[in-house]
Amino acid sequence: MKKLVRTAVCCVFSICLILSHVLYVQAVPEVSAPSYIVVEASTGQIVCEKDADVRRSPASITKIMTLLLIFDHLDTGRIHLEDDVITSAHAKSMGGSQVFLEEGEVQSLDTMIKCIAVASGNDACVAVAEYIAGSEEEFVELMNRKAEELRMDNTHFTDCCGLTDSDEHYTTARDVAVMSRELVTKHPEVYDYTKIWMEDITHVTRQGSTTFTLSSTNKLLKQYEWATGLKTGSTSKAKYCLSATASKDGIDLIAVVMGAPDNKVRFQDAMALLNFGYSVSNVYVDENKEALPALTVKGGVEDEVNLSFAGEFRYLDTKGSNLSQIEETITLPEMVEAPVTEGQAVGEAVYKLDGQRIGGVSIVAAKTVEKAGYRDYVVKLIHMFLL
Repeated sequence: MKKLVRTAVCCVFSICLILSHVLYVQAVPEVSAPSYIVVEASTGQIVCEKDADVRRSPASITKIMTLLLIFDHLDTGRIHLEDDVITSAHAKSMGGSQVFLEEGEVQSLDTMIKCIAVASGNDACVAVAEYIAGSEEEFVELMNRKAEELRMDNTHFTDCCGLTDSDEHYTTARDVAVMSRELVTKHPEVYDYTKIWMEDITHVTRQGSTTFTLSSTNKLLKQYEWATGLKTGSTSKAKYCLSATASKDGIDLIAVVMGAPDNKVRFQDAMALLNFGYSVSNVYVDENKEALPALTVKGGVEDEVNLSFAGEFRYLDTKGSNLSQIEETITLPEMVEAPVTEGQAVGEAVYKLDGQRIGGVSIVAAKTVEKAGYRDYVVKLIHMFLL
């Protein structure tokens, strides 16, 4: 009888597991946007998606790539936030969303970034593109080059702000997530701009000084308490698009919706997707700060080389797994032959969950060890003799 009871309990438990999996699969919310994707930013792992590779017109979420290139150039030191950016006649002529810059008007790059990130100013976008590359056309070349570098295979840009309705200007929800992730992980300072709800700027022209209020196009900043950005977009062709970023309990999510039928729906869709993402997401982090043993170097000017982890390990789970069961295995050779270059991978930390590999982190040489020559061996013999 006891055996039968145990068997019945096991069966009930198995049925519950199956039902919970079915419920999980069905839990992805119904949204109106025909294409969407939700990605965890630190790992790049996908939480959920639908038609994420369908090419669509992106409207102003094009500016995510523009912002990425701006911050890339800031990192090189070629441009600075204090730089003066002059508005050209071409930049002033932009229609659609704008901050009404006048031809010849000068604003700092910092202010121009606010005009792009907060108010989605097409005029500011073109002015900065011209400042960086000399012309909008040359800047668009940089955009397409960056898209290729990021392996955004279903993306092509023909302008820097997304105002065009050209069939040659397209991307996908997945590719938008890729460039959004690149922007927020490589340049988290972008949040200093995308979190702004309202801020005044000053137009200084020959007609005098006037105050203009930048108002964020991203209504999630008021509607969703964990919202951090990122960019809205809409045209008659693209309909309503949004790349929404949020941070909650140490987890950063990116939800991209494209082709939503109206302004209100795109924000509702994004919130539903973000809420779903947070309801199923759990991130495992190993900072990999523990010391590693030195590795013997054969034929080097030094006999050993210190080791370090290439970085931390992060893993996103969306299935309710017990992440305390993750196991780490360090794999190292007995020795390595000189020369050894600083940063050279010599081993790996492998992570497994339920016996399945879920990822790894390289173990690298902490310094360079050159190959030993005749004189080095003589010096080693002398040291041995003296000891």
